[in-house]
Amino acid sequence: MPENRWDPDRYLTFADERGRPFVDLISRIGATAPASVVDLGCGPGNLTALLARRWPGADVVGVDASPEMIARAEGAVTPGVVFRVGDVRTWRPAAPVDVLVSNATLQWLPDHLELLPGLYQQVAPGGWFAVQVPGNFDEPSHVLRRELESEPAYREYLAGIDRPGSHDPQVYLEKLTALGAAVDAWETTYLHQLTGPDPVFTWVSATSARPVLQTLPGQLRNQFAQEFKERLRAAYPDRPGGVLLPFRRVFFVAHKQG
Repeated sequence: MPENRWDPDRYLTFADERGRPFVDLISRIGATAPASVVDLGCGPGNLTALLARRWPGADVVGVDASPEMIARAEGAVTPGVVFRVGDVRTWRPAAPVDVLVSNATLQWLPDHLELLPGLYQQVAPGGWFAVQVPGNFDEPSHVLRRELESEPAYREYLAGIDRPGSHDPQVYLEKLTALGAAVDAWETTYLHQLTGPDPVFTWVSATSARPVLQTLPGQLRNQFAQEFKERLRAAYPDRPGGVLLPFRRVFFVAHKQG
């Protein structure tokens, strides 16, 4: 199976819309003067910069498994931020951190619920662990893709590819509460109005549909993309103001008692 790579430029096409959940997430973090802040799964680093602006006295580190994303982040030269290639599963800081943020990353790990205790252990007493994951996997943007994947022309190529998933807010709340944290968990459905040609396809091709499109061989990939675009156009018709994409997000902020 070919290696799946991230495309920072495509991912940033709807940077403002993708950034809104991050802003909402960190607004609920009560840290005032943390010494160490980590953005785990930082992507191209554009949102990590917001952490440095909020806490200018902190050492801010962005970590991502994608060398392409880290290269893009380092190219932006964000004052006060260091970027490193690293895997969520194996990441361990030299010392517990005061704020650990993971935005739109853990959904790629099927067992991420089991990883939460280990990540929580990397937070210092009195620190904060803040997470956002998509919760829209029953929406047409995902259902239509899965239906298309199951068709005979594509099915044999797509066994074992990465498929994102997440849980309801209560599941995360109960998991972190059991670890002794004070937890704030919630969900929000954003109504994104997208413009441009096939905007929903552009959105998902940078994220959830990326492994599919990179795994399929050339001509079959083009065929899949065209069929997927047609189905998405029917499910998300153009309207005044653009194509409406409802997008549910799940959040939790856990405060470790000092």
